[in-house]
Amino acid sequence: MQTSERLKGVDVFVAAAQAGSFVRAAQRLHLTGSAVGKAIARLEARLNARLFERSTRRLALTDAGARFLAACTRVLGELEEAEHALHAEGDLLAGRLRVDLPATYGRLIVLPVLTAFLQRYPRIKPVLSFTDRYVDLEDEGIDVTVRIGSPEAWSPALGHCLLGQDRKVFCAAPSYLAAHGAPASVEDLVEHAVIMYGKADSRVSPLLIRRGNALVEQRAFDARIVAGDAEAQAELTVAGLGIAQLSTWLIERHLADGSLVEVLPDYATPGLTMHVVWPKAKQDVPRVRELVDVLRAALSEPAA
Repeated sequence: MQTSERLKGVDVFVAAAQAGSFVRAAQRLHLTGSAVGKAIARLEARLNARLFERSTRRLALTDAGARFLAACTRVLGELEEAEHALHAEGDLLAGRLRVDLPATYGRLIVLPVLTAFLQRYPRIKPVLSFTDRYVDLEDEGIDVTVRIGSPEAWSPALGHCLLGQDRKVFCAAPSYLAAHGAPASVEDLVEHAVIMYGKADSRVSPLLIRRGNALVEQRAFDARIVAGDAEAQAELTVAGLGIAQLSTWLIERHLADGSLVEVLPDYATPGLTMHVVWPKAKQDVPRVRELVDVLRAALSEPAA
């Protein structure tokens, strides 16, 4: 079947679903009610599926109709965005852009880059979310995301680019070290107050301990404090309440100004990889392509 044939009746179906009535859909499309009904009937016959439950009182979508409406709405929206991109003046980028970022890394590291990008392209309308949960780009309509950590195998529907790898170091405030001394080995941490990261379900993330050049093991410790936010964990450490294992991107300024000091440097450990990710179906949309290029240039390890 030709693509043009597949599109027949789709606009009528979407209008009827949104209006909840063939009559109101006909008024919006400047058609007769009979023409709308025939277009829907032909579409149902072609799809071999019933899209509406019809009664004298109301018009309701079937389960198949609801699924088809979601797909049609997404496709029509992407066609509209493509038209907007083609009509944009010169090289000026415009339109809605959905961006999802890791909560802490997104605010501290990515947001300044994104702010400069939006100042450069004022006609882009961003919708930003900050979350540490896994997001499904296709299901949730995300255009670009930055992910810390990667799956064992990437979906073939996603484009992705490695930005670099997290590095975790043990650190403490000078005041804590003055009062308690510095540990000489990881085993000495059992004698110290350890500030660890934990989640709302009471699970505490283990420490990552490097053994040799390649092997990294996970070890649980009794924590003096468990914090469910990396920034809070860093601030508690700066306050002299204990030793923590933290990402260098998070504490770089503290290490630079001396409010935190690295300890156990031989146990500095590679952490999770960081990627910029986008749906391949959208990689030719100018604003998506430009943002991916900007993030790749600004956040990749050589640039950093």
